[in-house]
Amino acid sequence: MLDLHKLQIFAQVAQAGSFSAAAARLLMSQPAVSQHIRELEDALGVRLFRRGRRGVALTAEGRTLLDYTQRIFALVAEAKSAVLNVANLAGGQLNIGATPGVSAYLLPDWIRDFQERYPQLVVTAQTATTPGIAAQLAARLLDLGFVEGDLDAADAARLDAEVLCEVPQYVLVGPKHAFWARESVALHELDGQAFVMRQPGSQSRLWLDHVLEAHGARPRVAAEFDNLEAIKRSVIGSAALAVLPAYAVRAELQAGSLRALHTDVLLTRALRAVWDKSSPLSPIARAFLTFADACVHDAHARRPHPSARRYARATTR
Repeated sequence: MLDLHKLQIFAQVAQAGSFSAAAARLLMSQPAVSQHIRELEDALGVRLFRRGRRGVALTAEGRTLLDYTQRIFALVAEAKSAVLNVANLAGGQLNIGATPGVSAYLLPDWIRDFQERYPQLVVTAQTATTPGIAAQLAARLLDLGFVEGDLDAADAARLDAEVLCEVPQYVLVGPKHAFWARESVALHELDGQAFVMRQPGSQSRLWLDHVLEAHGARPRVAAEFDNLEAIKRSVIGSAALAVLPAYAVRAELQAGSLRALHTDVLLTRALRAVWDKSSPLSPIARAFLTFADACVHDAHARRPHPSARRYARATTR
């Protein structure tokens, strides 16, 4: 009989590419992982991995077993969801990770409202970069993650993802900027403008650099911060501009301390829920994802992006 625990270890070794990396993710010793794999191979009468100096690779039999293993765990998760009503749980815990903007501006409201509905459940959250969240999902330190922007090839290969929405990105100026009296700006006009930006190497910075370059705009970097609140304060008090997600600047736009300019290109980034492919979502994680998805769509229905309205009018003429 196949042992689900051994299949779980097998899937981690296949994903990690080595016994030592899988052991680190599973918080086990390498000899223990090796022993479980040997016992699984002996029970099946086949070799599942080719051992090499740089790690292990699946044999043909191993690839077949991995396909079935993934389907088995998906069915296990589906069965749990089918028979378990989250509202009837006496207790439970969900560990969530999110990228900085999502963690600061969206996740607190989601968790508050979720716990009002399910007060017996504990939700813990932490902030990390997209690669950090992917690594913690693989190590099973997180059950669910929320990230903004694209996944790199390695993360996309090992994560399941669901796009919740496309988040509008605003070109923002403060009262001291020469564009303050304007309602719109073409992206090419941002060439040579002073920008307050996220730190180099961050996913949002890489995205913005690519967008500006594609439209012939070479920004002059006036300051770099790893915190969106710092970026907003800098823009409000200077003649520099910034590009930030809509959810991060609602209060400032309502107060009139920042102005969002219409652009000739609709700027958006995908907000994704992510989880590890080898570890299907638990019923609690699935319930939270469904709840977050409803919150996102409700918020977008009530507060459409002004540039999106302008874009929609232009495309219907």
